[in-house]
Amino acid sequence: MTELEEKVREEVGKVLDPETGMSFAEMQMITNVKEEEPGVVRVEFIPTSPFCPIAFKLAADIRDAAKKVPGVKKALVYCRGHAMEQQINEMTNK
Repeated sequence: MTELEEKVREEVGKVLDPETGMSFAEMQMITNVKEEEPGVVRVEFIPTSPFCPIAFKLAADIRDAAKKVPGVKKALVYCRGHAMEQQINEMTNK
């Protein structure tokens, strides 16, 4: 894992799930962080439920947290295991 990947994983891990009050790191929701090219990171997460009503918000929160990390030019966030996975990914990564 690169230094940037570690910093992004740490930052997005701090995002809180408003339904449980727990962080994504505590809930192990972040499944992958990968630097695709210099300054471009890909973050994958699994919501707490395949029908999680706030998965769109969670994806946006993860993207915003990743963008705060110095050195990140672009953050791509992919939801996995949700009924509306495709729509979430398209909206988050416009």
